[in-house]
Formats: sequence, C-alpha cells, structure tokens
Amino acid sequence: MNTKVIRLLRKTGIAEGISFLVLLLIAMPLKYIWDWPLAVKYVGWAHGLLFVSYVALAYYAKEIYNWPFSKFIKAFIAAWLPLGTFVFDKQLKKEEAILEAKA
Repeated sequence: MNTKVIRLLRKTGIAEGISFLVLLLIAMPLKYIWDWPLAVKYVGWAHGLLFVSYVALAYYAKEIYNWPFSKFIKAFIAAWLPLGTFVFDKQLKKEEAILEAKA
C-alpha cells in the first residue's frame, strides 16, 4: 500500500511539534518578558497553519488507511500536547515500515 500520506503526515507532525515548541519556549518569552509581540504573531500564525494541516492530514490518513476513529483522536490529542506529535510519530513510523514491507 502507498505510504505517501503517512510520510507527509509524519513530516507535518514534526514541523507542527517544532513550531509548537518554538511558540512556547521562544516566542512567548519574547512577548511577555522582552515585550516583543511580533514573535507570537508570526510563529503563532505558522503554528496554526501547521496544526490545521496536521489534523486534516490525520483525518485524511484515517480515511485512506481505514484507521479506527480512536487513532485519529490520538493524533488530534498529540497535536495539543508539547512533544505529542513526536511521540505519535513513533507509531506512524512503525506503521509506515509495516506498509512498506507489505508492498
């Protein structure tokens, strides 16, 4: 079976996770400690775009690979937690390897 969607979901998840950490650990301190609100504006915008893309891709992957709804919920919750997408990526990496082995 084709693994392009999982691969794209994994890349988007890593980017989303990094953007979330940058928002929390860099942009927010810049705003609230050093009074530089533009950091949150731009990083927050990028993170929001990546978050929506990740959730949409997770739902698309659920449809393509016939995942149970609970797996989509796990992906959704992972996007809300710092480091969550990195943890969920381990599961996706395993599934990607299994699908590639079947092909």
